[in-house]
Amino acid sequence: MGILINWVINAIVIFGISYFLPGVHIANFTTALIAALVLGIINAFIKPVLVILTLPINLITLGLFTFVINALLILLASYLVPGFVVDGFLWALIFGIILSVVNSLVHNFI
Repeated sequence: MGILINWVINAIVIFGISYFLPGVHIANFTTALIAALVLGIINAFIKPVLVILTLPINLITLGLFTFVINALLILLASYLVPGFVVDGFLWALIFGIILSVVNSLVHNFI
């Protein structure tokens, strides 16, 4: 049950962020649910592999390269999900940072 609640909360956060960022477009809430699901799957399977492969760069940048990985994964999700459009790398980077901060605040509150 916790996974479903987490999924819906992530979808609400993604949908909310799309209203504030002009470079992120989501067609409707169903698209936000699908985008949250795809981002969750990408973060579970692809992100750990990329983090391990880029470990030297990540160590040199003191972990800041993780933001670049997150932005690239968000661009991948926008490519896979119809109706979820991110205009460019900078918008994906900003979206990823805001998504991380808001998710952290929401999950600490709940």
